[in-house]
Amino acid sequence: MFLSKTLLKRHSVLPGFDLALGFALLYISIIVLIPLSAVFLKTFTMTWGAFWDTVTSPRVMASYRLTFGASLAAAALNAVFGLLVTWVLVRYDFPFKRIVDALVDLPFALPTAVAGIALTALYAQNGWIGSLLPFKVAFTPIGVFVALTFIGLPFVVRTVQPVLEDMQKELEEAAATLGATRWQTFRLVILPTLAPALLTGFALAFARALGEYGSVIFIAGNMPMVSEITPLLIITKLEQYDYAGATAIAVVMLVLAFTLLLAINLLQAWARKRQGR
Repeated sequence: MFLSKTLLKRHSVLPGFDLALGFALLYISIIVLIPLSAVFLKTFTMTWGAFWDTVTSPRVMASYRLTFGASLAAAALNAVFGLLVTWVLVRYDFPFKRIVDALVDLPFALPTAVAGIALTALYAQNGWIGSLLPFKVAFTPIGVFVALTFIGLPFVVRTVQPVLEDMQKELEEAAATLGATRWQTFRLVILPTLAPALLTGFALAFARALGEYGSVIFIAGNMPMVSEITPLLIITKLEQYDYAGATAIAVVMLVLAFTLLLAINLLQAWARKRQGR
């Protein structure tokens, strides 16, 4: 046993722990830590009063509410319907299943600007879908929600799908044999198993929605205090050469997003711990 472990360690394909850890930390530093540090360092050139006035101005606060509110709502909707889509793809056979499965990945491959133009054409008041609705979608906050829902769905489906494929159907059959209803089987057997993956998909969809720009600016209308998202406001600051103001808003977005994602990860860890009991 000891000899096999020694040989495995000696003939490991990847480099040793120390070297691999060094490369990993170097890569993370170059790709993530150094750019984020630059954002914070640029913000530190502002006084506290200027920073506070920038990040709490009415226009910026309105963009926060729209960006975070629409992102949370879109991620929550995708968590529900993403689970439904995953269930259909995994548990049922139907014509053109492979085509439907490939369509789920379309938001990954489609350029965001193309997605925004397509959604605007569909949901405008003279569009195929917008003309049938009794309320306005394009150029309103609802349009932002639609765009963020569109780009977030694949994250939930592709995260939950492998877990559902590995789930044993015998557990559901055993629950039915013991007299459990369909709702009880879903709530007590299926959902606890899928909860960690579902929370991960929700977190990924939420994080993706927070930084979305291309598909939103076309359908949002970009009206200040109404349908202006925070990433657009950062771009506006940069175009005005207000680099410190842009980084100040970006820092607030980073801190809030990190806090929410940390809370989601803690909830995910708690769900896995409870599932392991």
